[in-house]
Amino acid sequence: MDMFSKRRIALAGGGAALLALVAMPGPSADIRILTHDVTDTAPRKFQAAVDFGIMAVSVLYTWTAKRGGR
Repeated sequence: MDMFSKRRIALAGGGAALLALVAMPGPSADIRILTHDVTDTAPRKFQAAVDFGIMAVSVLYTWTAKRGGR
């Protein structure tokens, strides 16, 4: 096996490893803080998502607002 064959094998292996790395989904965090009352049919909520390309974060926060007459 000459030097060029070894180099081709190394380049093919490196290319396959890079392709596998790109094909895998990045890490993501899904944070949910549900503090609303179970009987509340329309809870207030704050929802945000940020994707940095290498990592994603999603946040959901719900709460029950005081309503007049209850």
